[in-house]
Amino acid sequence: MWILISPWFIKWFTPKEVAGITIFPFIILNKKELKQDNVFVNHELIHIYQQLELFFIPFILWYYAEFFFRLLIYRNIQKAYRNLSFEREAYLNETNFDYLKTRKFFSFLKYL
Repeated sequence: MWILISPWFIKWFTPKEVAGITIFPFIILNKKELKQDNVFVNHELIHIYQQLELFFIPFILWYYAEFFFRLLIYRNIQKAYRNLSFEREAYLNETNFDYLKTRKFFSFLKYL
């Protein structure tokens, strides 16, 4: 896993409120200060594990399919995003720095 700082990438390839994105094996951040934010980095590391389990392309396909399904349900982009199984797992466990040591394979399925 490598952490890259690329405000340009974040600006052009993500919504403007996004501070970072994980594209296995990279965590791409828009500010170097985020590299010191252990909670933020742990959140993104959880996404690394999710992407390893599903491999990158199936992960992306599932992520967007679930996002559009949630968008139909919630009719709100932020609510749809926050209720994705991948994001729910990451947000609920981002402050548990031992989580990845005990996490079982496909744990995101518990958050569907």
